[in-house]
Amino acid sequence: MQQQTSREIPPAQAVHLAPHELVVGSYNLHKAVGRDMRRDPSRTIEVIREMGADVVALQEVDRRFGARSGVLDLQALHARTGLAPVPFPERLGHAAHGWHGNLLLFRGAEVERVLPITLPGLEPRGALVADLRVAGHPLRVIGAHLGLLKQSRLQQARRLAEEIGADDDRPTIVMGDLNEWRLGAKCSLMPLRKRLSAVKRSALTVPSFPAHMPVLPLDRIIGCKRSEVVELARHDTELSRMASDHLPLVARLRLGG
Repeated sequence: MQQQTSREIPPAQAVHLAPHELVVGSYNLHKAVGRDMRRDPSRTIEVIREMGADVVALQEVDRRFGARSGVLDLQALHARTGLAPVPFPERLGHAAHGWHGNLLLFRGAEVERVLPITLPGLEPRGALVADLRVAGHPLRVIGAHLGLLKQSRLQQARRLAEEIGADDDRPTIVMGDLNEWRLGAKCSLMPLRKRLSAVKRSALTVPSFPAHMPVLPLDRIIGCKRSEVVELARHDTELSRMASDHLPLVARLRLGG
């Protein structure tokens, strides 16, 4: 995978977008628990607002046990960011926001289909697949949080590759905490790369973990099948460095052939 020099994005940066472009983001919010060990959902929402993205993949939005309660105030999130959760009926708990902790947010888009996926592997993991129409343009968004074990990630990457390789020609992106720092032949995302190698793809990486001194590219935004990541950066601010153990990623995505 190509490595790109990281660049910090200032809060609510004004980005000049060409036609067929949009800003997307991915954020493991660590259940809204910051490096100061305080759970502060309002702080997390402010970081999401700073990102300024139109489509966002979130990870760890729910508590792991019991009712798996969501940790965010979704009404406050919408009021402060204009972002709404992609709706889907299945939940792992009556108070959960997401699917295995994954939640997709969108602004100004039409939701056509949402598919929750349970991923294979030893740990309980999942992904959300959403077909959107953004400013009239089709887009498939896959938000995922892959496992800690390499063999599990290999299986999970193969499953995600099936969704990328669907018969239709819809532009597709994969976003999330993929828990992989390797970039070479030993990378557990190789099934994903092999699937992407036959189509237009972009796989830039920047370190995002740990938040206070990022050295590992655990979080990824990957463009594929008629979509291209033309700019990728971590959202590195004083607030984002404190709000989670991961820094968010923000990318400019270009749709088309």
